[in-house]
Amino acid sequence: MSAFTRRKFLQTTLLGGLASPWLGQGSAFGQAITTGTLPASYEGVSDNEILLGTSAAFSGPSRGLGIELYRGAQAYFEQVNERGGVRGRRIGLKLYDDGYQPVPSVQNTMELLLSDQVFALFGYVGTPTVTRVLPILKKFQEENVYMFFPFTGAQPQREPPYGEFAFNLRASYREETAGLVENFLGIGRRRIAVFYQADAYGRSGWAGVREALGAHGEQIVGEATYTRGAQYSGSMRQQVEILGRADPDAVICIGAYGACAAFLRDAIDLGLEEPIANLSFVGSENLLQLIVDSVEDSERYSRWLVNSQVVPSYEDESIPVVGEYGELMSRYDPKVPDPLHQPDYVPFEKSFVSLEGFVNARMLVEILDRLGDSPTRAGLEEAVFTIRDFDLGIGEPVSFSEQRRQGMQRLYYTVVDQDRFVPLDDWQARFG
Repeated sequence: MSAFTRRKFLQTTLLGGLASPWLGQGSAFGQAITTGTLPASYEGVSDNEILLGTSAAFSGPSRGLGIELYRGAQAYFEQVNERGGVRGRRIGLKLYDDGYQPVPSVQNTMELLLSDQVFALFGYVGTPTVTRVLPILKKFQEENVYMFFPFTGAQPQREPPYGEFAFNLRASYREETAGLVENFLGIGRRRIAVFYQADAYGRSGWAGVREALGAHGEQIVGEATYTRGAQYSGSMRQQVEILGRADPDAVICIGAYGACAAFLRDAIDLGLEEPIANLSFVGSENLLQLIVDSVEDSERYSRWLVNSQVVPSYEDESIPVVGEYGELMSRYDPKVPDPLHQPDYVPFEKSFVSLEGFVNARMLVEILDRLGDSPTRAGLEEAVFTIRDFDLGIGEPVSFSEQRRQGMQRLYYTVVDQDRFVPLDDWQARFG
């Protein structure tokens, strides 16, 4: 598979070629791609269950994202199931690990659609994986297969030709990067550099920064990239040196927690002491934990962090959904099932990622309930569009329509105080 280019692999996937056994002409995958149909005998719904399908990173350097997103969602699903499910049907989750890599994500998705015949896709993690799955959903559009609330703010699932096959709850990366740029410019930090993952995710964030700066007559003053899968143990000194020569006032990072933590560590060690911002996807707690566990004076490093979030602080229990989240996470303490369980990974009691998973699950259950007593895939889109100014308990009304497939837009900003993330209320006082 490594010999294939991105384009060749997508062409092979969508045309039912012979890249691997599951793409063979005689396989169920090959037949499904040729006909553009899925098995009609079952749609992921039985008398007592609605089955959802997930492919996410449960292993590798970004495993914390998949694990925490799942744990938050499962905390809510467990309560729903304990109370009898959605109109008598429990919520089931079929999980596969893709390690945050596109090819396994495509393979897993076809397994979910053909073998498991899930009702809908839910809880996917990452732009490079989601962007490779979207063409499959377009191919099977007559089967009404939708992806709900992926953990990515990228544009492909928000605009043609694939936007109609996905529903997003979180704010987009364009909104996150624009918010960071606006706040930095507002305190006079105009020379903004970008550190980003060299793939669809990184480029999506890079484009957002460029667009936001361009609206103010500014431009990116320096940029450096890294390869997806980079770990904290690796060096980012070269990237820091590249950006240091640009003399930035701030750096916006578009990456995963291992690489972004390494960049923060090396930036401060090399004297690049300027605000270093991350998008919500980074996995804030995982990033901070790497710093705290590896340096003696963690405050020297974390004082420069400012992370954008798409959910509020999980410590603000004045927000109804936050209080419910904390109670159910404590009550159920969900674990990733075997064989995906990672014994050396210590989950967080609370995190922004698991709170997002919780909110996603809460929204999806409301949609499933609106399908009535006889849920079908064909009714999903109409059910979603009945969500208008819905109170999710998060302090922002949620609405969907044919022209609005993203439910929320609000952003939150956090900094580190005593090795924990807290809301940032005054940019000028902190970074002016």
